[in-house]
Amino acid sequence: MTVKGVIVAGGEGKRFRPLTFYIQKCMIPVGDMEKPILEYIVRLLQYHKIDEQVLLVGYRHQQIMNYFDHGERFKVKMKYVMDPPDEKGSAAALLNAYRKNVICDNDTLLIYYGDILSNIDLTEMLIQHRKTNAEVTIALAKKFNVNVGVADLDGSRITKFVEKPDIEKPASIGILAIEGTVLGILEEMKKQSNKESFDIMGDVISIMVKRRRNIYGYLTDAQWMDIGSVEKYEKLEENTLREMLGFLFN
Repeated sequence: MTVKGVIVAGGEGKRFRPLTFYIQKCMIPVGDMEKPILEYIVRLLQYHKIDEQVLLVGYRHQQIMNYFDHGERFKVKMKYVMDPPDEKGSAAALLNAYRKNVICDNDTLLIYYGDILSNIDLTEMLIQHRKTNAEVTIALAKKFNVNVGVADLDGSRITKFVEKPDIEKPASIGILAIEGTVLGILEEMKKQSNKESFDIMGDVISIMVKRRRNIYGYLTDAQWMDIGSVEKYEKLEENTLREMLGFLFN
């Protein structure tokens, strides 16, 4: 069974404007080494011996291809699949790669969103995925920090207020493993979703959970950062990133 890394890297990055008027979101440099976000992801996959990588690209894809070429410099084999121009969403991009036979029923896919940085142990996640015979395994942080104040109300009177609390409930961090056997039902799911944008987390996973398919969570204490907006980018500390992912460059 082949494990392929699938990186979702085609979005326009609207929450990252004005930077993304000029730079593909996953190519924005981070950390003291000024490496693109995507390089950290590529190196993390390779560190866990996921050497076959498929990049789902669209907006400003030339920047990605010019930098990574076919992956030789990073000791991986890269294939690029252009997002379909008439279909939107991460699941539509995944279905498009399946239609083009770049990914297939016999693959296990490690899907990684292109604006997430983490030191998650992908090897352990895939071991659990196989042991449970899961169709899908979703990486879940054990808790999630809400970036706003949260209130309890009695009518309109506030009885409790906590600024930026940790919610003690597993939260998806934008990394998941999917068996290739799921790909064959994406076409039918796309018709069922009947939405303008067809997404992996919002549509495919939601439908599969409702159908009681074999979906598991991989709980992790790993550090992770969602760098999906200018605000989050500005808060990124170089020291934190170096401590979290510096091992990828040793």
